[in-house]
Amino acid sequence: MLREGWPEPGDLVVCTVEQVVDFGAFVTMDEYAGKKGLIHISEVASGWIKYIRDHVREGQKIVCKVLSVDRNRHHIDLSLKDVNEHQRREKIQEWKADLKAWKWLQMAYEGREDDLTRVHSTLLKSYHSLYGALEEAAVSGEEALIESGLTQDDIKIIYQMAQQNVKIPSVEISGYVDITSPDPDGIEVIRKALKQAKKIRDKEVALEVKYVGAPRYRIKVSAPDYKHAEATLKKSAQAVIKYIEQHGGEGAFLREA
Repeated sequence: MLREGWPEPGDLVVCTVEQVVDFGAFVTMDEYAGKKGLIHISEVASGWIKYIRDHVREGQKIVCKVLSVDRNRHHIDLSLKDVNEHQRREKIQEWKADLKAWKWLQMAYEGREDDLTRVHSTLLKSYHSLYGALEEAAVSGEEALIESGLTQDDIKIIYQMAQQNVKIPSVEISGYVDITSPDPDGIEVIRKALKQAKKIRDKEVALEVKYVGAPRYRIKVSAPDYKHAEATLKKSAQAVIKYIEQHGGEGAFLREA
């Protein structure tokens, strides 16, 4: 899977070391067709370098930061030392995910090379990565692809592909509601109060209420991100407490650490 055009200064790119020389290393850029770059020895590692091959070697897969791009000279300057371990791992993970997404796209458009090229190019213009586009479709449905410029047929194909292959990312958080009711039929009041939590409907969220031990109940929320999860947890707890208080009881919310 190759991107069109050129990388921009500041981009992180996956490279393969092609040749190591005294003054630096020449690399090929795995994500850009025919593009090569140079890592000057001063950008290989911090501090004085005695043997450059202690830091880079031919055939090595590395992540670099783009320093400058000279399109007229077809020259790209790169830095290896400016990429920390977290950035390296994250970029490699993103690159591998994109390779998987590219294979899925190839299978979906087998025998339709022109359509494959068109769809691939269109998705990369609208999204940061190919896998990111499929992830967005898996989470938000066909609506997420409408403004991308794809045809309705393309949207259906990609959405179906995303449903079959993409594991939707999620986070889990929990909190507790302590609720009591002085009502003679207090158990039923509490049962109805807890039902209010599940009335906070959201197709992207899974919500579960479990008994911990009187008067405590645990609300567990699974959502695509923490912001979404926190909002749902808060709303569901508030709904439970509002109901119990309206019916003469007491309630309090405690966020699980």
